[in-house]
Amino acid sequence: MPPPADIVKVAIKWPGAYPKFMEIDQVVTLPLMEHSFQIKKPKVSPVPAGRYLNKPIRVKGRWSLANHEYFALQHADSSNFYITEKNRNEIKNGSILLLTTSPAQNAQQLHERIQSSSMDAKLEALKDLASLSRDVTFAQEFINLDGISLLTQMVESGTDFGDMLSFTLTAFVELMDHGIVSWDTFSVAFIKKIASFVNKSAIDISILQRSLAILESMVLNSHDLYQKVAQEITIGQLIPHLQGTDQEIQTYTIAVINALFLKAPDERRQEMANILAQKQLRYIILTHVIRAQRAINNEMAHQLYVLQVLTFNLLEDRMMTKMDPQDQAQRDIIFELRRIAFDAESEPNNSSGSMEKRKSMYTRDYKKLGFINHVNPAMDFTQTPPGMLALDNMLYFAKHHQDAYIRIVLENSSREDKHECPFGRSSIDLTKMLCEILKVGELHVGTGMGLALFRPVIAANETGKSSNLPFVCRYQMLTIAKSIEFCSDAEIMTWNPFCPYI
Repeated sequence: MPPPADIVKVAIKWPGAYPKFMEIDQVVTLPLMEHSFQIKKPKVSPVPAGRYLNKPIRVKGRWSLANHEYFALQHADSSNFYITEKNRNEIKNGSILLLTTSPAQNAQQLHERIQSSSMDAKLEALKDLASLSRDVTFAQEFINLDGISLLTQMVESGTDFGDMLSFTLTAFVELMDHGIVSWDTFSVAFIKKIASFVNKSAIDISILQRSLAILESMVLNSHDLYQKVAQEITIGQLIPHLQGTDQEIQTYTIAVINALFLKAPDERRQEMANILAQKQLRYIILTHVIRAQRAINNEMAHQLYVLQVLTFNLLEDRMMTKMDPQDQAQRDIIFELRRIAFDAESEPNNSSGSMEKRKSMYTRDYKKLGFINHVNPAMDFTQTPPGMLALDNMLYFAKHHQDAYIRIVLENSSREDKHECPFGRSSIDLTKMLCEILKVGELHVGTGMGLALFRPVIAANETGKSSNLPFVCRYQMLTIAKSIEFCSDAEIMTWNPFCPYI
Protein backbone atom coordinates (compact mmCIF):
# COMPACT_ATOMS: atom_id res chain seq x y z
CA MET A 1 0.00 0.00 0.00
CA PRO A 2 1.54 3.34 -1.02
CA PRO A 3 2.20 5.87 1.75
CA PRO A 4 -0.30 8.72 2.19
CA ALA A 5 0.22 11.63 -0.17
CA ASP A 6 0.62 14.02 2.75
CA ILE A 7 3.61 12.13 4.14
CA VAL A 8 7.07 12.92 2.78
CA LYS A 9 10.27 11.14 3.70
CA VAL A 10 13.30 13.35 4.17
CA ALA A 11 16.83 13.27 5.53
CA ILE A 12 17.80 15.94 8.03
CA LYS A 13 21.49 16.74 8.35
CA TRP A 14 23.19 18.24 11.35
CA PRO A 15 26.88 19.21 11.29
CA GLY A 16 28.96 16.62 13.13
CA ALA A 17 26.15 14.07 13.34
CA TYR A 18 24.69 11.35 11.15
CA PRO A 19 21.66 12.36 9.05
CA LYS A 20 18.26 11.44 10.46
CA PHE A 21 15.65 9.89 8.19
CA MET A 22 12.22 11.19 9.09
CA GLU A 23 8.66 11.35 7.88
CA ILE A 24 6.91 14.72 7.81
CA ASP A 25 3.15 15.05 7.64
CA GLN A 26 2.39 18.07 5.45
CA VAL A 27 -1.06 18.50 6.97
CA VAL A 28 -0.86 17.50 10.62
CA THR A 29 1.59 19.19 12.93
CA LEU A 30 4.02 16.58 14.20
CA PRO A 31 5.13 16.50 17.83
CA LEU A 32 8.70 17.11 16.73
CA MET A 33 7.70 20.33 15.02
CA GLU A 34 7.14 23.58 16.82
CA HIS A 35 5.61 26.53 15.00
CA SER A 36 6.14 30.05 16.22
CA PHE A 37 3.37 32.50 15.35
CA GLN A 38 4.62 35.39 17.42
CA ILE A 39 4.19 38.64 15.49
CA LYS A 40 7.05 41.03 15.97
CA LYS A 41 6.55 44.76 15.65
CA PRO A 42 8.48 45.82 12.56
CA LYS A 43 11.17 48.47 12.74
CA VAL A 44 10.69 49.34 9.10
CA SER A 45 7.83 50.37 6.85
CA PRO A 46 4.74 48.10 7.07
CA VAL A 47 4.60 44.88 5.09
CA PRO A 48 1.76 42.38 4.63
CA ALA A 49 0.89 40.70 7.92
CA GLY A 50 1.28 37.28 6.36
CA ARG A 51 5.00 37.82 6.12
CA TYR A 52 5.28 37.94 9.91
CA LEU A 53 3.41 34.65 10.18
CA ASN A 54 5.94 33.14 7.82
CA LYS A 55 8.05 31.75 10.67
CA PRO A 56 10.49 28.87 10.34
CA ILE A 57 9.62 25.34 11.40
CA ARG A 58 11.81 24.42 14.36
CA VAL A 59 12.87 20.93 15.30
CA LYS A 60 13.17 19.45 18.77
CA GLY A 61 13.35 16.04 20.30
CA ARG A 62 15.57 14.05 17.90
CA TRP A 63 18.86 15.62 18.91
CA SER A 64 19.81 16.81 22.33
CA LEU A 65 19.62 20.51 21.53
CA ALA A 66 19.46 23.17 24.17
CA ASN A 67 17.53 26.30 23.20
CA HIS A 68 15.78 24.60 20.29
CA GLU A 69 14.26 27.94 19.29
CA TYR A 70 17.69 28.93 17.99
CA PHE A 71 17.49 26.30 15.24
CA ALA A 72 15.48 25.88 12.04
CA LEU A 73 15.35 23.81 8.86
CA GLN A 74 16.83 24.84 5.55
CA HIS A 75 16.85 23.29 2.11
CA ALA A 76 20.25 21.71 1.59
CA ASP A 77 20.31 22.65 -2.10
CA SER A 78 21.97 25.70 -3.61
CA SER A 79 19.18 28.02 -2.46
CA ASN A 80 19.58 27.26 1.28
CA PHE A 81 16.21 28.91 1.89
CA TYR A 82 14.58 28.42 5.26
CA ILE A 83 11.56 26.13 5.46
CA THR A 84 8.59 28.00 6.85
CA GLU A 85 4.96 27.40 7.59
CA LYS A 86 4.21 29.02 4.24
CA ASN A 87 6.49 26.91 2.05
CA ARG A 88 6.60 23.58 3.93
CA ASN A 89 4.25 22.03 1.34
CA GLU A 90 7.03 22.39 -1.22
CA ILE A 91 9.11 19.70 0.53
CA LYS A 92 9.39 16.66 -1.76
CA ASN A 93 10.03 13.01 -1.04
CA GLY A 94 13.74 12.34 -0.76
CA SER A 95 14.60 15.95 0.05
CA ILE A 96 17.68 16.62 2.12
CA LEU A 97 17.13 19.25 4.79
CA LEU A 98 19.65 20.98 6.96
CA LEU A 99 19.21 21.70 10.65
CA THR A 100 20.86 25.06 11.13
CA THR A 101 20.80 28.30 13.06
CA SER A 102 17.42 30.04 13.05
CA PRO A 103 17.04 33.14 10.86
CA ALA A 104 16.66 35.41 13.88
CA GLN A 105 19.80 34.03 15.51
CA ASN A 106 21.69 34.08 12.22
CA ALA A 107 20.69 37.69 11.56
CA GLN A 108 21.82 38.74 15.03
CA GLN A 109 25.19 37.03 14.63
CA LEU A 110 25.82 38.51 11.17
CA HIS A 111 24.76 41.96 12.35
CA GLU A 112 27.56 41.77 14.91
CA ARG A 113 30.12 40.07 12.66
CA ILE A 114 29.95 42.66 9.85
CA GLN A 115 31.01 45.27 12.41
CA SER A 116 34.09 43.28 13.40
CA SER A 117 37.42 45.08 13.60
CA SER A 118 39.05 42.12 11.83
CA MET A 119 38.98 42.69 8.08
CA ASP A 120 39.05 38.96 7.32
CA ALA A 121 36.16 38.24 9.69
CA LYS A 122 34.19 41.19 8.32
CA LEU A 123 34.73 40.07 4.72
CA GLU A 124 33.57 36.52 5.50
CA ALA A 125 30.50 37.88 7.31
CA LEU A 126 29.55 40.13 4.39
CA LYS A 127 29.94 37.20 2.01
CA ASP A 128 27.54 35.13 4.14
CA LEU A 129 25.14 38.07 4.40
CA ALA A 130 25.08 38.52 0.62
CA SER A 131 24.13 34.86 0.21
CA LEU A 132 21.54 34.64 3.00
CA SER A 133 19.82 37.91 2.06
CA ARG A 134 18.19 36.20 -0.92
CA ASP A 135 15.89 34.44 1.58
CA VAL A 136 12.98 36.66 2.59
CA THR A 137 12.70 34.90 5.98
CA PHE A 138 16.26 35.82 6.90
CA ALA A 139 15.95 39.23 5.25
CA GLN A 140 13.00 40.15 7.47
CA GLU A 141 14.95 39.32 10.62
CA PHE A 142 18.04 41.25 9.49
CA ILE A 143 15.95 44.27 8.50
CA ASN A 144 14.25 44.19 11.92
CA LEU A 145 17.71 44.77 13.38
CA ASP A 146 17.98 47.96 11.30
CA GLY A 147 20.45 46.15 9.07
CA ILE A 148 19.72 48.26 5.98
CA SER A 149 20.79 51.42 7.80
CA LEU A 150 23.99 49.71 8.91
CA LEU A 151 24.84 48.75 5.32
CA THR A 152 24.17 52.24 3.96
CA GLN A 153 26.39 53.74 6.66
CA MET A 154 29.17 51.35 5.68
CA VAL A 155 28.85 52.42 2.03
CA GLU A 156 28.72 56.13 2.87
CA SER A 157 31.81 55.88 5.07
CA GLY A 158 33.92 55.03 2.03
CA THR A 159 36.25 52.81 4.06
CA ASP A 160 35.40 49.55 2.27
CA PHE A 161 36.78 48.63 -1.15
CA GLY A 162 37.06 45.66 -3.48
CA ASP A 163 35.32 42.44 -2.44
CA MET A 164 34.15 43.93 0.84
CA LEU A 165 32.27 46.73 -0.91
CA SER A 166 30.99 44.32 -3.56
CA PHE A 167 29.46 41.97 -0.96
CA THR A 168 28.00 44.95 0.93
CA LEU A 169 26.24 46.22 -2.20
CA THR A 170 25.12 42.69 -3.13
CA ALA A 171 23.54 42.21 0.30
CA PHE A 172 21.86 45.61 0.00
CA VAL A 173 20.40 44.79 -3.43
CA GLU A 174 19.11 41.39 -2.27
CA LEU A 175 17.51 42.84 0.86
CA MET A 176 15.82 45.67 -1.04
CA ASP A 177 14.51 43.30 -3.72
CA HIS A 178 12.09 41.82 -1.17
CA GLY A 179 10.13 45.08 -1.10
CA ILE A 180 10.11 45.34 2.69
CA VAL A 181 11.82 48.73 3.00
CA SER A 182 10.75 51.85 1.11
CA TRP A 183 13.29 53.35 -1.29
CA ASP A 184 12.34 56.84 -0.12
CA THR A 185 14.28 56.38 3.12
CA PHE A 186 17.78 56.86 1.68
CA SER A 187 19.92 59.95 2.06
CA VAL A 188 21.45 62.16 -0.61
CA ALA A 189 24.89 61.13 0.65
CA PHE A 190 24.13 57.48 -0.13
CA ILE A 191 22.85 58.36 -3.61
CA LYS A 192 25.95 60.43 -4.34
CA LYS A 193 28.19 57.58 -3.21
CA ILE A 194 26.46 55.03 -5.44
CA ALA A 195 26.53 57.47 -8.37
CA SER A 196 30.25 58.04 -7.83
CA PHE A 197 30.91 54.33 -8.40
CA VAL A 198 29.11 54.54 -11.76
CA ASN A 199 30.90 57.72 -12.77
CA LYS A 200 34.37 56.28 -12.18
CA SER A 201 36.24 55.35 -15.33
CA ALA A 202 37.86 52.31 -13.73
CA ILE A 203 36.08 50.28 -11.06
CA ASP A 204 35.47 46.66 -10.16
CA ILE A 205 32.87 45.08 -12.46
CA SER A 206 30.80 43.63 -9.61
CA ILE A 207 30.65 47.00 -7.81
CA LEU A 208 29.62 48.74 -11.03
CA GLN A 209 26.90 46.17 -11.73
CA ARG A 210 25.39 46.46 -8.24
CA SER A 211 25.58 50.25 -8.35
CA LEU A 212 23.74 50.38 -11.68
CA ALA A 213 21.09 48.01 -10.29
CA ILE A 214 20.61 50.26 -7.24
CA LEU A 215 20.28 53.40 -9.36
CA GLU A 216 17.71 51.74 -11.61
CA SER A 217 15.60 50.68 -8.61
CA MET A 218 15.86 54.13 -7.04
CA VAL A 219 14.61 55.82 -10.21
CA LEU A 220 11.78 53.34 -10.81
CA ASN A 221 10.54 53.23 -7.22
CA SER A 222 10.68 56.85 -6.11
CA HIS A 223 9.91 60.12 -7.87
CA ASP A 224 12.04 62.05 -5.37
CA LEU A 225 14.98 59.73 -5.91
CA TYR A 226 14.59 60.05 -9.68
CA GLN A 227 15.21 63.78 -9.40
CA LYS A 228 18.24 63.26 -7.17
CA VAL A 229 19.73 60.52 -9.36
CA ALA A 230 19.15 62.60 -12.50
CA GLN A 231 21.27 65.34 -10.93
CA GLU A 232 24.15 62.94 -10.29
CA ILE A 233 24.14 60.83 -13.47
CA THR A 234 24.24 62.04 -17.05
CA ILE A 235 23.76 60.09 -20.25
CA GLY A 236 27.31 60.94 -21.23
CA GLN A 237 28.62 59.23 -18.10
CA LEU A 238 26.64 56.07 -18.87
CA ILE A 239 27.62 55.73 -22.54
CA PRO A 240 31.20 54.43 -21.89
CA HIS A 241 29.77 51.43 -20.03
CA LEU A 242 28.05 50.35 -23.26
CA GLN A 243 31.36 50.32 -25.10
CA GLY A 244 32.84 47.56 -22.96
CA THR A 245 32.59 43.82 -23.49
CA ASP A 246 30.59 42.78 -20.40
CA GLN A 247 26.99 42.21 -21.52
CA GLU A 248 25.66 42.29 -17.96
CA ILE A 249 27.09 45.78 -17.46
CA GLN A 250 25.67 46.84 -20.83
CA THR A 251 22.26 45.46 -19.84
CA TYR A 252 22.17 47.34 -16.54
CA THR A 253 23.39 50.51 -18.24
CA ILE A 254 20.54 50.42 -20.76
CA ALA A 255 18.16 49.62 -17.89
CA VAL A 256 19.25 52.81 -16.10
CA ILE A 257 18.83 54.85 -19.29
CA ASN A 258 15.35 53.35 -19.72
CA ALA A 259 14.44 54.14 -16.11
CA LEU A 260 15.57 57.77 -16.46
CA PHE A 261 13.69 58.01 -19.76
CA LEU A 262 10.52 56.45 -18.32
CA LYS A 263 10.35 58.65 -15.21
CA ALA A 264 11.34 61.90 -16.91
CA PRO A 265 8.63 64.56 -17.35
CA ASP A 266 7.21 64.79 -20.87
CA GLU A 267 9.12 67.97 -21.68
CA ARG A 268 12.37 66.35 -20.54
CA ARG A 269 11.99 63.16 -22.61
CA GLN A 270 12.47 64.85 -25.97
CA GLU A 271 15.52 66.64 -24.59
CA MET A 272 16.94 63.28 -23.48
CA ALA A 273 16.23 61.82 -26.92
CA ASN A 274 18.19 64.66 -28.52
CA ILE A 275 21.10 64.02 -26.15
CA LEU A 276 21.03 60.31 -27.00
CA ALA A 277 21.17 61.20 -30.69
CA GLN A 278 24.11 63.55 -30.14
CA LYS A 279 25.96 60.85 -28.21
CA GLN A 280 25.32 58.42 -31.09
CA LEU A 281 23.71 55.92 -28.71
CA ARG A 282 22.07 54.04 -31.57
CA TYR A 283 25.37 53.50 -33.35
CA ILE A 284 27.11 52.46 -30.11
CA ILE A 285 24.40 49.88 -29.35
CA LEU A 286 24.55 48.58 -32.90
CA THR A 287 28.34 48.25 -32.81
CA HIS A 288 29.01 47.06 -29.26
CA VAL A 289 25.82 45.15 -28.45
CA ILE A 290 23.88 43.95 -31.49
CA ARG A 291 26.89 43.22 -33.70
CA ALA A 292 29.13 41.99 -30.89
CA GLN A 293 30.55 38.49 -31.24
CA ARG A 294 28.10 36.97 -28.77
CA ALA A 295 24.41 36.16 -28.53
CA ILE A 296 22.05 38.70 -26.97
CA ASN A 297 20.46 37.23 -23.85
CA ASN A 298 16.77 37.68 -23.05
CA GLU A 299 17.25 40.41 -20.46
CA MET A 300 19.34 42.50 -22.86
CA ALA A 301 16.78 41.89 -25.62
CA HIS A 302 14.03 43.09 -23.31
CA GLN A 303 15.89 46.26 -22.30
CA LEU A 304 16.57 47.06 -25.96
CA TYR A 305 12.88 46.55 -26.67
CA VAL A 306 11.91 48.92 -23.85
CA LEU A 307 14.32 51.56 -25.18
CA GLN A 308 12.87 51.10 -28.66
CA VAL A 309 9.29 51.51 -27.40
CA LEU A 310 10.18 54.62 -25.39
CA THR A 311 11.86 56.14 -28.44
CA PHE A 312 9.00 55.34 -30.80
CA ASN A 313 6.45 56.73 -28.36
CA LEU A 314 8.10 60.14 -28.62
CA LEU A 315 6.67 60.30 -32.13
CA GLU A 316 3.08 60.04 -30.94
CA ASP A 317 2.59 63.76 -30.41
CA ARG A 318 3.66 64.69 -33.96
CA MET A 319 1.84 61.67 -35.36
CA MET A 320 -1.43 62.85 -33.82
CA THR A 321 -0.96 66.54 -34.66
CA LYS A 322 -2.96 67.78 -37.63
CA MET A 323 -1.50 70.46 -39.83
CA ASP A 324 -3.14 73.84 -39.48
CA PRO A 325 -3.57 75.20 -43.04
CA GLN A 326 -3.53 78.73 -41.60
CA ASP A 327 -0.22 78.27 -39.74
CA GLN A 328 2.41 80.08 -41.77
CA ALA A 329 5.34 78.29 -40.10
CA GLN A 330 3.89 74.92 -41.08
CA ARG A 331 3.12 76.12 -44.61
CA ASP A 332 6.72 77.29 -44.92
CA ILE A 333 7.84 73.65 -44.62
CA ILE A 334 5.88 72.79 -47.76
CA PHE A 335 7.36 75.85 -49.50
CA GLU A 336 10.81 74.57 -48.51
CA LEU A 337 10.10 71.17 -50.08
CA ARG A 338 9.15 72.95 -53.29
CA ARG A 339 12.19 75.23 -53.18
CA ILE A 340 14.65 72.35 -52.74
CA ALA A 341 13.06 70.26 -55.49
CA PHE A 342 12.74 72.97 -58.13
CA ASP A 343 15.44 75.44 -57.11
CA ALA A 344 12.77 78.09 -56.64
CA GLU A 345 14.91 80.17 -54.29
CA SER A 346 15.81 82.60 -57.06
CA GLU A 347 12.18 83.55 -57.61
CA PRO A 348 11.39 87.01 -56.24
CA ASN A 349 8.66 87.24 -53.66
CA ASN A 350 6.78 89.70 -55.85
CA SER A 351 6.78 87.98 -59.19
CA SER A 352 6.11 90.10 -62.23
CA GLY A 353 3.52 87.56 -63.34
CA SER A 354 -0.08 87.74 -62.34
CA MET A 355 -1.38 86.10 -59.17
CA GLU A 356 -3.21 83.54 -61.27
CA LYS A 357 -0.01 82.51 -63.02
CA ARG A 358 1.75 82.12 -59.69
CA LYS A 359 -1.06 79.97 -58.34
CA SER A 360 -0.92 77.88 -61.48
CA MET A 361 2.83 77.44 -61.08
CA TYR A 362 2.49 76.38 -57.44
CA THR A 363 -0.28 73.95 -58.31
CA ARG A 364 1.88 72.40 -61.03
CA ASP A 365 4.85 72.03 -58.66
CA TYR A 366 2.76 70.55 -55.86
CA LYS A 367 1.43 68.00 -58.33
CA LYS A 368 5.00 67.10 -59.27
CA LEU A 369 5.83 66.74 -55.58
CA GLY A 370 3.13 64.09 -55.40
CA PHE A 371 0.58 65.75 -53.13
CA ILE A 372 -3.06 64.70 -53.41
CA ASN A 373 -4.38 68.23 -52.94
CA HIS A 374 -2.49 70.23 -55.58
CA VAL A 375 -4.08 73.55 -54.64
CA ASN A 376 -3.59 73.35 -50.87
CA PRO A 377 -1.20 70.49 -49.98
CA ALA A 378 -1.52 71.37 -46.29
CA MET A 379 -4.80 69.44 -46.38
CA ASP A 380 -2.83 66.23 -47.05
CA PHE A 381 -1.51 66.39 -43.48
CA THR A 382 -4.81 66.81 -41.65
CA GLN A 383 -5.32 63.06 -41.26
CA THR A 384 -3.98 61.46 -38.09
CA PRO A 385 -2.04 59.32 -38.07
CA PRO A 386 0.47 60.19 -39.53
CA GLY A 387 -0.23 63.93 -39.14
CA MET A 388 2.80 66.21 -39.03
CA LEU A 389 5.17 63.27 -38.59
CA ALA A 390 4.98 62.57 -42.32
CA LEU A 391 5.92 66.17 -43.15
CA ASP A 392 8.81 66.04 -40.66
CA ASN A 393 10.19 62.95 -42.40
CA MET A 394 9.81 64.50 -45.85
CA LEU A 395 11.65 67.67 -44.85
CA TYR A 396 14.46 65.70 -43.20
CA PHE A 397 14.92 63.57 -46.31
CA ALA A 398 14.86 66.62 -48.59
CA LYS A 399 17.49 68.45 -46.53
CA HIS A 400 19.85 65.61 -45.66
CA HIS A 401 19.61 63.61 -48.90
CA GLN A 402 18.96 66.39 -51.34
CA ASP A 403 20.27 64.71 -54.50
CA ALA A 404 18.16 61.60 -53.95
CA TYR A 405 15.14 63.74 -53.12
CA ILE A 406 15.42 65.83 -56.29
CA ARG A 407 15.97 62.74 -58.43
CA ILE A 408 12.88 61.00 -57.05
CA VAL A 409 10.66 64.05 -57.52
CA LEU A 410 11.83 64.88 -61.03
CA GLU A 411 11.87 61.31 -62.32
CA ASN A 412 8.36 60.58 -61.12
CA SER A 413 6.94 63.92 -62.22
CA SER A 414 7.86 63.19 -65.84
CA ARG A 415 6.65 59.60 -66.08
CA GLU A 416 3.60 58.66 -68.09
CA ASP A 417 3.61 54.88 -67.72
CA LYS A 418 1.22 54.82 -64.76
CA HIS A 419 4.02 53.50 -62.56
CA GLU A 420 4.95 56.78 -60.98
CA CYS A 421 5.79 56.80 -57.28
CA PRO A 422 4.60 60.24 -56.10
CA PHE A 423 6.86 61.43 -53.33
CA GLY A 424 4.23 63.20 -51.23
CA ARG A 425 1.60 60.48 -51.25
CA SER A 426 4.20 57.73 -50.81
CA SER A 427 5.80 59.46 -47.83
CA ILE A 428 2.47 60.01 -46.08
CA ASP A 429 1.25 56.45 -46.63
CA LEU A 430 4.58 54.88 -45.70
CA THR A 431 4.82 56.93 -42.51
CA LYS A 432 1.31 55.85 -41.55
CA MET A 433 2.10 52.22 -42.31
CA LEU A 434 5.30 52.31 -40.27
CA CYS A 435 3.46 53.86 -37.32
CA GLU A 436 1.03 50.93 -37.46
CA ILE A 437 3.77 48.31 -37.82
CA LEU A 438 5.84 49.78 -35.00
CA LYS A 439 2.74 50.49 -32.86
CA VAL A 440 3.82 54.04 -32.15
CA GLY A 441 1.97 55.28 -29.07
CA GLU A 442 0.20 51.94 -28.57
CA LEU A 443 2.79 50.16 -26.41
CA HIS A 444 3.30 51.34 -22.87
CA VAL A 445 6.22 50.17 -20.78
CA GLY A 446 5.14 48.21 -17.73
CA THR A 447 1.59 47.56 -18.95
CA GLY A 448 1.31 43.88 -19.73
CA MET A 449 4.63 43.96 -21.56
CA GLY A 450 6.15 40.99 -19.77
CA LEU A 451 9.53 39.95 -21.10
CA ALA A 452 8.93 41.36 -24.57
CA LEU A 453 12.03 40.98 -26.70
CA PHE A 454 13.80 43.38 -29.03
CA ARG A 455 13.59 42.91 -32.76
CA PRO A 456 16.19 44.84 -34.81
CA VAL A 457 13.96 47.11 -36.91
CA ILE A 458 16.41 50.01 -36.56
CA ALA A 459 19.42 50.14 -38.85
CA ALA A 460 21.98 52.86 -38.29
CA ASN A 461 24.09 54.04 -41.18
CA GLU A 462 27.86 53.99 -41.13
CA THR A 463 28.11 57.39 -39.43
CA GLY A 464 25.58 56.59 -36.73
CA LYS A 465 24.00 60.04 -37.14
CA SER A 466 20.73 58.89 -38.63
CA SER A 467 18.87 55.68 -39.36
CA ASN A 468 16.88 54.21 -42.19
CA LEU A 469 13.14 54.04 -42.01
CA PRO A 470 12.52 50.36 -41.32
CA PHE A 471 11.15 48.29 -44.17
CA VAL A 472 11.76 51.12 -46.67
CA CYS A 473 14.59 49.52 -48.55
CA ARG A 474 15.38 46.32 -50.40
CA TYR A 475 12.92 43.44 -50.18
CA GLN A 476 11.10 44.66 -47.06
CA MET A 477 10.36 47.96 -48.75
CA LEU A 478 9.32 46.14 -51.90
CA THR A 479 6.69 44.17 -49.99
CA ILE A 480 5.15 47.32 -48.54
CA ALA A 481 5.20 49.12 -51.87
CA LYS A 482 3.34 46.33 -53.61
CA SER A 483 0.62 46.51 -50.97
CA ILE A 484 0.23 50.25 -51.64
CA GLU A 485 -0.23 49.46 -55.35
CA PHE A 486 1.01 52.71 -56.80
CA CYS A 487 4.79 52.23 -56.80
CA SER A 488 6.68 50.02 -59.20
CA ASP A 489 9.45 47.66 -58.12
CA ALA A 490 12.11 49.83 -59.75
CA GLU A 491 11.22 52.98 -57.80
CA ILE A 492 11.10 51.11 -54.53
CA MET A 493 14.53 49.56 -54.98
CA THR A 494 16.11 52.99 -55.49
CA TRP A 495 14.22 54.93 -52.82
CA ASN A 496 15.93 54.84 -49.43
CA PRO A 497 14.64 57.77 -47.33
CA PHE A 498 16.10 58.62 -43.95
CA CYS A 499 14.15 59.58 -40.86
CA PRO A 500 15.31 61.97 -38.12
CA TYR A 501 13.48 60.11 -35.36
CA ILE A 502 13.26 56.38 -35.84
